[in-house]
Amino acid sequence: MHIQVNLDLLLVKRHMTLTELADQVGITIANLSVLKTGKARAIRFSTLTKLCAALECQPGDILQFVQ
Repeated sequence: MHIQVNLDLLLVKRHMTLTELADQVGITIANLSVLKTGKARAIRFSTLTKLCAALECQPGDILQFVQ
């Protein structure tokens, strides 16, 4: 069981690059890359809120529980 991060899928659907997302959210590309690859140990609600606003999605679109 783990949490899967679907950031790649959302970026493709929104025709957005990681750089564009980083600029909109106000975090570094390196930190977004850690999240995107699933290596992040935590995410702040404020960051998740900014990601959802930039990607026009819900938290469940970004994070998925996989059994």
